[in-house]
Parts: sequence; C-alpha cells; structure tokens
Amino acid sequence: MTTANQANTHMLTATATRRHRGFIQQTMVLLTLVLLAIFFSFMRQSFFSWENISQLLLASVVTAVQAIGLSFVIATGGIDLTPGMGMAATSVIGAILMTSLGMPIWVGVLGCVLAGALLGLINGTLVAYVKMQPMIATLAMMMVCWGTGLVLAGGITISLRAVSGYNAIAMGEAFLPGLKNAVVILVVLACIAGLLMNKTVVGRYALAIGSNKEATRISGINTPRWEVLAYVICGCFTGISGVIMSSRLSSANPTMGQGYEMYAIAAAVIGGTSLRGGRASVFGAVIGAVTIQTIFNGLTVMGVQDQWQKVVLGTVVLLAVFVDIMRRGGKEE
Repeated sequence: MTTANQANTHMLTATATRRHRGFIQQTMVLLTLVLLAIFFSFMRQSFFSWENISQLLLASVVTAVQAIGLSFVIATGGIDLTPGMGMAATSVIGAILMTSLGMPIWVGVLGCVLAGALLGLINGTLVAYVKMQPMIATLAMMMVCWGTGLVLAGGITISLRAVSGYNAIAMGEAFLPGLKNAVVILVVLACIAGLLMNKTVVGRYALAIGSNKEATRISGINTPRWEVLAYVICGCFTGISGVIMSSRLSSANPTMGQGYEMYAIAAAVIGGTSLRGGRASVFGAVIGAVTIQTIFNGLTVMGVQDQWQKVVLGTVVLLAVFVDIMRRGGKEE
C-alpha cells in the first residue's frame, strides 16, 4: 500500500471514530442541558416561562454564531481569539457604511461580513503561511481589531436607531410571536455550517488536518489553503455576529466584544469540539452556547452573584476539557 493510500485509510478510519465519539458527546451535552433546565425550573417556576426561554435563546445567539465559526478553526488544531473584538470592529465598519456614508442596510451587512472574512484571511495567512502560533497571531489581531474599532468610531458608540429596519434584523418577530429573528438566523446558519462541516470537503479536510496534519499533506491535500479557508469561515461568522449584536443593541460600540471569544471557545468545547483538533460539531457548539446561557440565566433567576456564575462556568469548561483528555487517553486519534 502506498503512503498516500495509507494516509487516506487513516483519514477514513479517524472520521468514523470521530463521528461515533461526537454522537456520544452531543448526546451527553444535550442530556446535561435538559437536566439543567429541569433543575432550574424546580428552583424557580418562572424559568420555564415562554418569556424567559425566548430571552435565553436570544442571549445565546451571538455566542452560538461565534462558536460555530470557531469550530472550523479548532477542528484544524488552531485557535482564534479575535471573534469578540472582531465583532466590535466589524459592527463599527457596518455602522459607518450605513450612517456616515448613507449606504443601504444590505451594504452595511455585507460590509460587516466582508470585514470579518478579511480578518479571517489575515489570521489564516499568518498561521498557515507565515507559520505563527495561532494563539499569538490571533491575540495580536485581537488587539488590532480593538484599536481599529476605537479609531474608526472615534472612541464613541455609533447609534443605529436612525437606520430604519436595522433593529428588526435581530429583534423582529417575523415567524413566531416572542421568537426573535436572531434565533431563526442562528438556526439557518447552523444548518448551513452543519452541511459544510459534515457533507463537504471543507469540513472533511479541516477535521483531517486537525487529526493528522502530516498524513493529510502526504495524501496530496494543500493543507495551508484549507487552514486559511477555515479561518475565513470563522471570520465570516464573526462579521455576522457583529450584525446581530449591533442590530440587537441598535448601536455599534467598539468595546462591546470584550470576553465574547472566551464564551465562544467554551461553548465549542462544551459541545464536544476538541481543542487538540480533529473533532468538531456545529450542533454541539449551539447546544454548548445554550448550555452556558442556561447556567447564567438559571443562576441569575436563583439570585447567584455574577462573579460566582463565572466560577461555575469556568469549572464546567475545565470538566469538559478533562473529559476530552480522558476520552482520548492523552493521545492523538
């Protein structure tokens, strides 16, 4: 058997193993979410009210969108710390297009997404071609995004209330009373991303790179090109999160994204994405984001202070990473 055939066989075997383990992980996370919801509903009956559930889902959207994008990057064995401040910077760019330049809404939305794609392209190039460590490259770009947003916005919040119809992108209720459009957008994005991850070469190559980069390269795949594409996809989702957040707030604040990347990474990890690469789940990322918000929401309803909520979330993430390490026995698949 040739080296290339051996590499392809390894990829197919690893893919089957990942899918089986991913299914088990997602089932566990979903069961945990159900148990949390039942627990909090017993503690406070108001938890299961439609008003609370709809607000919980709305609050989960931005983290879920960013976690979906991050799943593609983490699948390759990389990391991206720019979604938080990237969201702020892209929303400022979109806001300037719609306010200062008087462009229509669709131009502002497209501007956000393209700015995010450019951010991803830069991140991917630094990692795949310049060979910088992903954490260092994206940390530096996070600071660039922060400064760019502040410079473009002049250090102030840009109001979008005068942009007719923009608030309805996230806060409208076009499909069901009480169900915000942002939640529907998340469902559509998750379906598209799920197809990319599971049914196309984009996801297959991303997972293969994370599982065994050298074997993937030997099999004839241009690994740097696909790594860059993973970062571009993540950047696009960062831009979309900028649209959703600025629409929800009817404003673009150059500092509004602080810390969001940590929640997004946590959501992806809780949902079964391995920080070692080679395994990722779009569905799991969404469930992870909803789980995080359920923890926050439930603890808030119970009157637990914010600082203790963060302690609980940090503990949950540590447990998720520990379970992943134990499952893989400290070895690469």
